[in-house]
Amino acid sequence: MLCYEYGGMSDTHARGALSTRTHNRRLGQNIVYFANRGCMRTRGRSSRVHVITLGCSKNIADSEQLLAQLQASHIAAESEGVPGRNDVVVINTCGFIEQAKQQSINTILEYAELKKQNRIRQLFVTGCLSQRYRDQLRQEVPEVDGWFGTLELPLLLRQLGAQFREELLGDHVLTTPSHYAYVKISEGCNRTCSFCAIPLMRGQHRSKPIEQVVREVRTLVQRGVKEVILIAQELTYYGLDLYRQRMLAELLRRLADLEGLHWLRLHYAYPAAFPMDVLDVVRERPNICKYLDIPIQHISDAVLKRMGRQITARQTYELIDTIRQRVPGIALRTTLLVGFPGESKSDHQQLLQFVERIRFDRLGVFTYSHEEQTRAYAFADDVPAHVKLRRAQEVMELQHDISTQLNEAKVGHTIRVLLDRRQGSWWIGRSEADSPEIDNEVWVADAAGLAAGRFADVRITAAEAYDLWAVPVANVGKEPALPASATRSRSTVHATSSDPK
Repeated sequence: MLCYEYGGMSDTHARGALSTRTHNRRLGQNIVYFANRGCMRTRGRSSRVHVITLGCSKNIADSEQLLAQLQASHIAAESEGVPGRNDVVVINTCGFIEQAKQQSINTILEYAELKKQNRIRQLFVTGCLSQRYRDQLRQEVPEVDGWFGTLELPLLLRQLGAQFREELLGDHVLTTPSHYAYVKISEGCNRTCSFCAIPLMRGQHRSKPIEQVVREVRTLVQRGVKEVILIAQELTYYGLDLYRQRMLAELLRRLADLEGLHWLRLHYAYPAAFPMDVLDVVRERPNICKYLDIPIQHISDAVLKRMGRQITARQTYELIDTIRQRVPGIALRTTLLVGFPGESKSDHQQLLQFVERIRFDRLGVFTYSHEEQTRAYAFADDVPAHVKLRRAQEVMELQHDISTQLNEAKVGHTIRVLLDRRQGSWWIGRSEADSPEIDNEVWVADAAGLAAGRFADVRITAAEAYDLWAVPVANVGKEPALPASATRSRSTVHATSSDPK
């Protein structure tokens, strides 16, 4: 059942807060203007399409594909932006967990109110929430002019006055900073995790052909992209549907051969039946980041069985040991899920012991969300909300200490960083061990030659749990005072819709 509450705030305050968070959630406003020739027109100025993206990096990739199709039809469009009364808004929604659904619903209501006030001309909704709940939402929010599922891009384009061009599939109009991009190598998922609603919204696993992915990445690199982040609901399943065998390792080899690709990063690798040949490629190719996002979810055998994760605690420990042995120095990121139905105190203690023993480089926690139509919905949601939150906080407090220790050990070392943006007299970048938006950041003191999208070799001078401070190697000994933001706190528990597959 969908909830339309605003957490005790008035509609105006809730929508305003949400709008600020939504429109400023990534680096800059990321506005893209296309030629007005042939675009939609109403009385007055030409109409623009504003694409609002909520949720995970896979939605970013989908929105960039939508923008590319609009560009080909010469329709003016913006990523995010502030719409005018003649403009059209498309909201690309997330429907993965309750918090994500609430954010999507609030955003829809915000723009529905603008339409009622004649402050925008049309409103369309696409993405996972629309795929899953459109029949109900159509009745509840009649201001929306059209609801589209995750596989209905041609229908949406037709409503926007654009022509769908199949040859443009995989083209991007980047909404990220121009030096990195997300590339989806597959869609959907064949796994049977009992808590997960993704197959309901995205369907069964469908791999992109290797040649299509290579062509997509080559085009991005030719446009100046230095880091490509491969994403999917489940990376390791890649190729089974097209080639009758797992082909992720071969895809990585082909991509690593592309001249000008500096960093290739892997996200969302399922632990069960992990393809070990991938590790050899990661170890051997210098432009593949020694980084792996591998959501473990839990370590208790009882919980793993109810989750349908197809792996045991012993196998999980052995897998992590093997990964670290075969790729020395690899940074491991994981997500965990606490409060799953039936999770006991003993199960939670096993999870804490697991985190303490493994010492992940990066870790996030989700509290269990009881989702309709999933197999876990048949279980009683018997872990109280306050217990879920407490358990999540216990995990993150432990990880905070681990991350602090790991970061402090880097002080005095030299690392290479990719600079993302400037903030005051500091450049903020990332190491090979850090993915955009979700991982640690490196604050680099300003110096000649630094710029967004450039690499820099820096010496680490100070550390906290989730941040490092550094100076370019040429400036060692000229360390400035740390910025006031050095003491900023970070959220301990995920309240976003990043995919914890």
